[in-house]
Amino acid sequence: MAYQTNINLRKIQIYSVFTRNHTPEGTLKALERDLERIKNLGTDYIWLLPINPSGVVDRKGALGSPYAISDYRKIDKSQGTWEDFEHLVKAIHEHGMKAMIDIVYNHTSRDSVLLKEHPEWFLHDDDGNLYNKNPEWSDVAELDYSVKGLWDYQIETLKMYAKIVDGFRCDVAPQVPIQFWEKARQEVSKVNDNILWLAESTGGDYIKAIRNKGYWISSDGEIYRAFDYAYDYDIDQIYRSYIRGEIPLSRYVEALNQQELIYPANYIKMRGLENHDQPRAHHLFPNENDLINWTAFSAFQKGSTLIYAGQEVGMKHQPDLFDMDKLDWNTDFDISPLIKRLHELSQDEIQYKGAYDIEALDDDVVKVTFKLGKKTRVGIFTLKGKAARVKMDFPDAKYTNLITENSVEIHHGLLSIDYDPIIIEY
Repeated sequence: MAYQTNINLRKIQIYSVFTRNHTPEGTLKALERDLERIKNLGTDYIWLLPINPSGVVDRKGALGSPYAISDYRKIDKSQGTWEDFEHLVKAIHEHGMKAMIDIVYNHTSRDSVLLKEHPEWFLHDDDGNLYNKNPEWSDVAELDYSVKGLWDYQIETLKMYAKIVDGFRCDVAPQVPIQFWEKARQEVSKVNDNILWLAESTGGDYIKAIRNKGYWISSDGEIYRAFDYAYDYDIDQIYRSYIRGEIPLSRYVEALNQQELIYPANYIKMRGLENHDQPRAHHLFPNENDLINWTAFSAFQKGSTLIYAGQEVGMKHQPDLFDMDKLDWNTDFDISPLIKRLHELSQDEIQYKGAYDIEALDDDVVKVTFKLGKKTRVGIFTLKGKAARVKMDFPDAKYTNLITENSVEIHHGLLSIDYDPIIIEY
């Protein structure tokens, strides 16, 4: 299925919203007020974290996780009505963007409609008790896809939403059999053949742990059989080891380059510095220059870009998923113009079609190169706040930094970098 994925989709920027926390009202209707600002960041798709009702049984926190869904086919009353949902999607479309919703098909809440009506669709242990592959997820009941009746129900639900929205972000997608996703994509295409399919794929340690228990879980290579996009969690452990100073930059760069060899030629990774499950980027990189460089480096890698609401103003607090935790938009920091400019650059053919390579320069300076025809575009990013002089293959001359429009100079084959990211073209 996804072997036909169009590489033009690498140009896409996704903006993630947890409706409950995004505005004072926490409603779908109130979110409409922010659409123009979100669009001006360069956003192509707005991804809504689950908008369905959360369960009550074994709930975590006062409000419960949005990923413990009690009814796939209803809207959480605290966020609005089905009509509000349709109106929001219409407004998103009127602003020139598309709408993506979260699909949570690995599990439901422990008081879900499905569990009450079809307990045989869920995993149980030998004693007949509900069983989860991941015991930490104590607020949910895991679905059993060996039962084909479940497939029909889930696919019909997807078709219902596909008549309204433009994309699905599929939670814990690898734990649901890839054969289900292939069938779902085929069936959904009969309703809407322009759905964007994004998989929350997982890291190697998690894959190994689930397989050691005797269960199916897909690698990223398998995920691309059904999905257009995958998370870059395959290298997440290496990335975090680098920023903690445990491994050299060269090891992280090696992992990034390896992605070019092990996935289909038209693979698309969703590049993101933060999401609802991870610490804020500004928390990881409290130095603002480091944050700016990491933001530019992430967006300049081959793939699509994710922005988690609040990232653009440097929020450091990771919002709680289980209790009310409103976003505090009053910060003294704003990288919205940088995010917008990086998105503009990503629209150029060289960045989604060009030959791509990453190189570690010095200890903490990285070089990303795209080549297409006679044109070369290079990004230089200093990741841990150090100035440097780096060797360049470009002729000695003055060049325009495509991010800032400022002039930079290559002299005797060397480019001096202070603290700002640089993208130049020859």
